[in-house]
Amino acid sequence: MKLSSDHDAPLDGALAVDPSGTARAAGRTRRKGRLRWPLAAVCALGLGMLATGCSLAPEFTRPALPVANEYPPDAPRPPAAKPDARPAPEIAWRDYFTDPQLQAMISQALDENRDLRVAVLRVQEARAAFQIRRADQFPTLNVNAGELRLGVPAEVSQTGSARTLPAYYVGLSVVGWELDFWGRVRNLKDAALEQYLASDDARRAVTVSLVAQVADGYFTLRELDERIRITRDTIRTREESLRIFHRRFEQGAATRLDVAQVETLLTQAQSLGAQLEQARAAQAHALMLLVGTQPAGLEDRTANLNDTDPMHELRVGLPSELLQERPDIIAAEHLLRGANANIGAARAAFFPSITLTGFFGTASAELDSLFDSGTKAWLFAPQLVLPIFDVGRRQANLDLAEVRRDVAVAGYERTIQTAFREVADALSAQHWLAEQVAIQQRAVAAQQERARLAQMRYDRGKSAFLEVLDAQRDLLTAEQQLVQQRRALLSSRVALYAALGGGSQHYGEPPVLSSRYEAQQAKQ
Repeated sequence: MKLSSDHDAPLDGALAVDPSGTARAAGRTRRKGRLRWPLAAVCALGLGMLATGCSLAPEFTRPALPVANEYPPDAPRPPAAKPDARPAPEIAWRDYFTDPQLQAMISQALDENRDLRVAVLRVQEARAAFQIRRADQFPTLNVNAGELRLGVPAEVSQTGSARTLPAYYVGLSVVGWELDFWGRVRNLKDAALEQYLASDDARRAVTVSLVAQVADGYFTLRELDERIRITRDTIRTREESLRIFHRRFEQGAATRLDVAQVETLLTQAQSLGAQLEQARAAQAHALMLLVGTQPAGLEDRTANLNDTDPMHELRVGLPSELLQERPDIIAAEHLLRGANANIGAARAAFFPSITLTGFFGTASAELDSLFDSGTKAWLFAPQLVLPIFDVGRRQANLDLAEVRRDVAVAGYERTIQTAFREVADALSAQHWLAEQVAIQQRAVAAQQERARLAQMRYDRGKSAFLEVLDAQRDLLTAEQQLVQQRRALLSSRVALYAALGGGSQHYGEPPVLSSRYEAQQAKQ
């Protein structure tokens, strides 16, 4: 810019530029020599000051483990780990779940599940916010071009008449760049970085949970299919029994009571079959919601619920290992670190802040002479702001940051306690459900023998048909319970895998769901 004044020395707080383009600092006049501070030198000075700035954030200390050092004794661990036992996070879900249909469903869910898609977008949102905060550490260089007109009243004009002074200017400028002496900007950047990292670990936690939910839902679907098959076989058997007893009744070899009892058995099985079909439809709908589309193989009812499917031996480890393996705990720690950084930013607000504004370019009173020699113009305007009185605003901001840090500590500890309980529950369930399955298998064998003997006694006329009725009803119940317990045992293995952070390090999937979804986002 090229401005002139009617006084030899400008007023305090003003900036003057003489006709040759040389600036005079406020309150003094440069009569000999010129103040030449190129903008690059100003930026270099500021960057040097920034690098040596301090941080007022409290030193981060990870809170003590709010749980015992060992899992409770009532949560028995699996048998001695095999030599190839690995931590759950190192086992990819494709290696842990070997059923091809289940693998296809999980892969679809990772592509289409909307909750996971939201989690991925949250990561992108947090990354953009971090990049904004990181950019605040560096000066923003702008190209400025414009016209300026200054009206000078007659009272201060040397000619005694009002004048209008035009000016045209083009140049580079830095506006309001804060020198981060106290680490305020850096701490805000660090807080944004921790939020970004926390959102990425939250995405991994959602992925772990999604894989576990799909696996558990798939096993529940297979359980219902197997129970439906058992029920249908029972219905066919009892329909045949009813036909036989009708024939016997017609021939006088059976009573009307016997026919009614057989018909009761049939209707009970038919009612159970209808209930199971309804439950299967609801479970199929739940899987469709999880997967986000029609799951592959949903209508295939031939697959068996096989509790001998190979699953890797898991190394349980100690509760302290969860701190490095569970993505939700890692995310909570990042949030805690971010809260610490926000305290540093709140503390820095109590100290003076220095901002720099600079301009370097060319200015002229005439547009056609804007780039002529002797039109160089520059401006250097540092500003120091020292807070004195704000009705307690800065102290309240600091108190707020400290309370939020305490909330983050409590949330971090709560997350660890929840993880501890989930692992303990899964260990206990896996142990006791294995025993229940073994007991129920013996119970089913006993009920089958009881039903066979009761039928033989009735055929020989040694007992009433009510004994057969009770035996067959109990047999169907025992068979249904066995299938349910086998599925519960599989679910406990899934729960243990997820509780230990299963697959969170080696999913083999890109961080943005899949290449197809990433390509869709790139087009938008």
